[in-house]
Parts: sequence; C-alpha cells; structure tokens
Amino acid sequence: MDKIERMKELTELLKRASKAYYQDAEEIMSNFEYDRLYDELVELERETGTVLAGSVTQSVGYEVLSELPKEEHASPMLSLDKTKSREELRDWLNHHKGILSWKLDGLTIVLTYRNGELIKAVTRGNGEVGEVITNNARVFANVPLTIPYKDELILRGEAVISYADFERINASIPDVTSRYKNPRNLCSGSVRQLNNEITAKRNVHFYAFALVSADTHDFHNSRLEQFAFLSSLGFDVVEHYAVEEDNILDRIRYFSEAIADNPVPSDGLVLIYDDIAYGNSLGRTAKFPRDAIAFKWADEIMETTLKEIEWSPSRTGLINPVAVFEPVELEGTTVSRASVHNVSIVRSLQLGIGDTITVFKANMIIPQIADNLTRSGNAPIADVCPACGEKTTIESENGVETLHCTNPDCSAKKIKSFTLFVSRDAFNIDGISESTLEKLIARGLIHEFADLFHLSAHKDVICSMEGFGERSYENLIESVERARNVSLPKLIFALGIPNIGLSNAKMICRAFDFDTDRLLQAKREELAQIDGVGDVIADSFVTYFATEKKREVFDRLLREVHLEQVEIDASNTAVAGKTFVITGSLVHFENRSDLKELIESRGGKVAGSVSKNTDYLINNDAGSTSSKNKKAAELNIPIITEDEAMRMLEG
Repeated sequence: MDKIERMKELTELLKRASKAYYQDAEEIMSNFEYDRLYDELVELERETGTVLAGSVTQSVGYEVLSELPKEEHASPMLSLDKTKSREELRDWLNHHKGILSWKLDGLTIVLTYRNGELIKAVTRGNGEVGEVITNNARVFANVPLTIPYKDELILRGEAVISYADFERINASIPDVTSRYKNPRNLCSGSVRQLNNEITAKRNVHFYAFALVSADTHDFHNSRLEQFAFLSSLGFDVVEHYAVEEDNILDRIRYFSEAIADNPVPSDGLVLIYDDIAYGNSLGRTAKFPRDAIAFKWADEIMETTLKEIEWSPSRTGLINPVAVFEPVELEGTTVSRASVHNVSIVRSLQLGIGDTITVFKANMIIPQIADNLTRSGNAPIADVCPACGEKTTIESENGVETLHCTNPDCSAKKIKSFTLFVSRDAFNIDGISESTLEKLIARGLIHEFADLFHLSAHKDVICSMEGFGERSYENLIESVERARNVSLPKLIFALGIPNIGLSNAKMICRAFDFDTDRLLQAKREELAQIDGVGDVIADSFVTYFATEKKREVFDRLLREVHLEQVEIDASNTAVAGKTFVITGSLVHFENRSDLKELIESRGGKVAGSVSKNTDYLINNDAGSTSSKNKKAAELNIPIITEDEAMRMLEG
C-alpha cells in the first residue's frame, strides 16, 4: 500500500474512532491504539507534504455565509457533445489514443491551489460565472487541504454524493416537499450551502477529471500523466483507462457492467484525446470543445404489467406510492418495484391495476416508470393508513399532491414531532437520534413529550436496546436532565405548532412578557397585531391551544421543565426598539443565533432581510457586493461591523 492510500485508510479509521467516542459514547479502540495511529498519520503527512480533507490532525472550523459570492471563470466551461452510439465513439478516436472515464452525475467544481494550499473553489455555474464555495470545499470528504506542489495548480472535478448517503439524508428530512429527487440535486444543495457545517455532514466526495494548469510541471503531452500527477498529490481521480479503436468497445462493456455496483451516480462516459497538443489544436465550436465527447447510456426500456400500487407509510405521516409490477430484466438484474413518489404522479400517469407500463433504470440504477401505455386510471388511492388503519387525507402544496395519515398517534408519524422536540433549536437533547426515537416509541416508552423526562424508569429496557449500554444510557439521561432548563420560546417552538418557527415564538413570548398564563389566554386579534406575526400565525397558535388534549400535554410538559428567565434590558437606547440584519462571517460569536439572542436581550429585533424598517446592517465586510449590502446602500441604512455592534450593545 502506498503512502497516500495508507493516509486515506488512517484518516477514515481515526474519524470513525473519534465519532464513536465523542458522539456515540463508545470506544472502538484503546487510547493507546488511537495515539499510535495518529502519530503514524502525522509522520506520513510530513513525508508526503499532503494533508487530506477531514484529517484528524487538522481543525477545520465551520463558517456561516450570508450568500455565495460570484466569480467569472478565466475560460468558459463548455458542455460536451454527446452520442449514444458505441461505434460512433470508436470512430471518433480517428486512430488516436484516448482516455475513457466515468461521466459522474454531480456538480462540477474548479479548485485552485497556491503555495500548496487550497485557496479557492468555484462551481461551474452557467459556464461563464460560478459561485465561490471555498469554505464548503474545505469540508468535502476527500479534498486535500494542502499538497506538495507549490506553484499554482488549477483542476476540475465532480462533487458527488453516493446513493447510500442520498437515501440516508433524504430519510432524515421530514417535509416531503423539501426532499431531494436524486443524488445530483442533493449534491448541488449540499455544495451550495451557506453553512458549511451542513456540507460536512452530507459526506460530499470530489473526483478530479481534468487538470487545467500546472505550468512548471512537464506532462510529456499526455493527459494520462496528468491523471497520475493529480493522484500522486492526494486527489481521488475519476476511474479512467487508456483506449484505442481496437479495445474501446470492450472497455465500454466493462463500464456498462460496473455501473450496477458503482456507489456514486454516473450518467455516461467521457472520451478525451490523450495527446494534449492535438486536442487543443482542434479548437472548439460555439458550444463544445472538440477534444472530448460524452457517451450517454441508451436506456433499456421494458414493457410489463402493473400488479398493484403499494402505499408505504413513512416516519413523517407521508404515505408513499410504490408501483409493483411483473418482474422484468433491466440492465442485467430483475426488478419488480419502482417508487412513484406522490399522488400527483400516480394521477398524471393515469395508473391502473393491469395497465401495461414501460419501465427503465435511471442512470442504469434506479427503477422508474417511463410511460403508461394503457392509462386506465383505476388505481385506488389508499383511504386508510397501512400502519394504523386510520383515515388518510390528500394534501396539496406547491401543486404537488401527497397522501398523509390523519392519526396523530400513528407510530409511523409520531417520529416527526419527537425529532423536532429534541432538535438543537428546541430542547437540544444530545444522543437521541431518529433511530433511537423509533426504538423508544416501538417499545412504548414514550407517548408524549413529558415521557422523555421519565426515561430513567426504563433503564433495563434501554440498556438492552441495540446500540445501547450502561455508558450510552447514562449519557442519554444526563442530556435529558440538562434539557430540563429551557427558554419559553424554545419550548413553544418544540411543540411543533404549524407555521411557528423559533423567531415567531420569540416574538410572541416577548409580547406577553414570557408569561405562560397570558400566552394561553391570548386572542387571535392580540397575536395578529404583534409585529412579524400576522393572521396565519395567530390562527395557528390559538387553534393549537384550543385543543384540550394539547393543553394537557403542554401542562404536563411544564411540570417537567424549569423555564429560564429571559431578562430584556431596554435601557440601552442605542439598541432597544431597533431592527438589525446580520450577514457575513462573525469573529466574536460562534454563529448568528448567539449575536441575535444578545441583541434581543437588549430589546432589539433581528430580521432576515433588509427593508425600509431596518435600522442597521451588521457586516464585517462593508465593501461586499452582496445583495444585502446593495439594498442597505439603496435605502441609506448604515452598515456597521461586528465590533461596532458590540460597542452599541455594551453601551
């Protein structure tokens, strides 16, 4: 095993050990073994001059950005001409040697290194202008932060998310309309996050596919040597092979068989000339470079008969339709099921039992319905939940119809409310994942929120659960006890009242002086008059507490917690009554929420966007060309730094 591969192995092993110890309260290796492997990694980093992204020897801080800056590419990033014919791909070589590789289905990124350090990462964007995502690229799972090559190096690659991570992340998103349709959309959303802590959790990988420039290195006019050079620096490069006319069809056949086990999405192949000078001499058309061409898989489509629509309840109460059909062979495997996603698609395809449908594998992996040739439209929409037998309802949002269970106590649905309750912005109970909540609910240990504070009565049952032991149980109980101290706004938010986020909860609580009795007696008219609340939120709040059962749940919860006293100091006339907007990076605060809470504690308000009602925009980069800075300038709103804001707060 070479040094770079050993470093990758050590990085993954040590990251797993750290996560097990610090997050899961488990030990998968002794401290001695951890230190030994850590020292080995440090020595390898010294010898190679390479530090891999995610290395435990580095401390990568998270930074929240207001919006992604834009940057024009030095040269346009063109699309590739395409073919679905294997023979055309062979003939395109025209007696030259080429390189055949995966065409990965993710987001193209340009990385720039200077003095051996990653200094910039930009998305492809529209080909002319991309978005700067440097902070996010720093937390990709496998991008080197430093490399031994010290002159300027620019390369292109694809950021991708694996099928396994796609399923894991999508399953954790309660709102069906917020879920991602495919791994590429998830990758795009992850790479372009304003908070790179979210990017880090998405496990984005980067595969290099082209070297743009490294002027002081001689590649002997060969792109194969460029790939080898990038690999030697610590980059994961896209799988690729040298091909000629006599072996390219065999290599295409290899890729077509390998895609079934490929862990990341690919929508075809890319063929490029190995001879750099020859490729460059061909120039480009208005749309495509002439030195490379893409090969798209010709979808294999099969006819079959729809047997039934299976309705599958999720954790959120959403009930997903799944088409079950007579088994067919597609791309070498037998398939008999395909997700239909929602009621709207069932209806648009006019699905009916016994219909003749055509099916294919998207990217040769994911079974989907291509068309319905019969269109009888007789497939019934489930009127009861398969999990609990209670009635269902069809809801429409943004033109998409989805089926939901109406039973608030449905075991498949209850997970949603508890997930929100234990989340960071609510009670912030560490150690209770969705998986743990499912186990607690399935064993009948929790039925309502207050039950979480009585888990100590079920020690033996919890310790016997998979993934739990004495230590993890004790950590869980400690987290629960810490969570008893909570502010009233966070408690209100944790209830999951429709349309009420944490900011709304703060406004409402402040308007009623954090008095729970006054809150429960509040009228719609009173609530609607609160700045930032309005009729919809007021109606949601009153309707929720008008339900006797929910009032009782709230009362029992109040008996379990200690409400932190929130003191509002309105004596600071520089802040009290003023509206602030916060944007950009912060130096003195871990995140914007901390600064926001301090402003609110001095009687100020914090809004999400600049308007005529804004008094100050807080931005450490006064010269930024962000939309918020531009809006503030148009409205003559002062732009102040974080230090200036702190002086106002202290005054």
